[in-house]
Amino acid sequence: MSAAYATFGLAPAMRAGGVLADGGHQVHRDFVDFIVDGRPLLFQLSDLDAVSPLASDVPPALFTAQVRSLLLEAEAPLPDGRYVIYGCPECADLACGAVTAVIERAGDDYVWRDFAWQTAEQADPALNGYQGIGPFRFHGDEYRTALHSLLDADGPGGRRRVLLIGARVALVAKLAAALRTIGIGADITLDADGVPADELRGYGAVAFARGVGEEQRAAVRGAFERAGVEVAHVDGLAPIVPLLVAQIEHALDRGPAELRRLTRLVTADGEAGVEVTSACRVRLTAYRLDRLSRTHTHEVFDGVLEPGRHRIPLDAKAVRGESYLVARTAESVLVEAMAR
Repeated sequence: MSAAYATFGLAPAMRAGGVLADGGHQVHRDFVDFIVDGRPLLFQLSDLDAVSPLASDVPPALFTAQVRSLLLEAEAPLPDGRYVIYGCPECADLACGAVTAVIERAGDDYVWRDFAWQTAEQADPALNGYQGIGPFRFHGDEYRTALHSLLDADGPGGRRRVLLIGARVALVAKLAAALRTIGIGADITLDADGVPADELRGYGAVAFARGVGEEQRAAVRGAFERAGVEVAHVDGLAPIVPLLVAQIEHALDRGPAELRRLTRLVTADGEAGVEVTSACRVRLTAYRLDRLSRTHTHEVFDGVLEPGRHRIPLDAKAVRGESYLVARTAESVLVEAMAR
């Protein structure tokens, strides 16, 4: 099959981490995704939980080596000229499985072909190939410019730290510990007065606990403004750690809104409205505070949704009193307060 020309680009993306209802967790990963013909390539690979080799948390030297490899300035890391396009977000071990492809030159152009799922040194495209994906032929200038821009910017960077503002020490400490567990740095303070601008630039979000007053919030916002730092602001919905983690992860998502897979979450009339742009697994979890401020967790839905809008019934137990809904895919998370 001859390779059809396709456009090539890059965009920030993330693999959503999170504290799960069963007590487990999955790691947060920021990475740069491949945009083919205006759409993330990852979305064409069904419901795959994976990240590209261009991750923000790899050492700079390794990140540079990954870029040079995609530019074919180094030997292919796998036999038959194959390169890892997406790998395991937890360990990046080939044994966990990876999407690989042959990358080669065709004159001044670059061709990606023979995509396959690979778990060993040798791939078997006949058995584990992705039929219908590729081959893609990219114009050389466009391809090189996109990848060289990562080297000029010293990698994707990504401010993966959050500043937590709150007086309830126990709750904020638990939240910080949960964020660190999934790979997001967290610091705790009551204000940001006197913090050097260079330090403030290291934060991607500032999160306020529900009990923090408006005067204190305004002072923190003012400190970031005076430092010339644009940062996402998160107003904590409730003292529920998994819910707050989800809010912060959503705030840290730097990917363009038009390239996200999970685009809508609303609740009304005992139903949740969810919209996805491509087939993917969606998990809906409800959190509720009772009159004694105890947290109740209810798994609402866990399944694969096709592209489009979907209406999912909510159990009456999940929407009593003060309750919230979290929607997760492998790449993103949305949070919605449910009407009482």
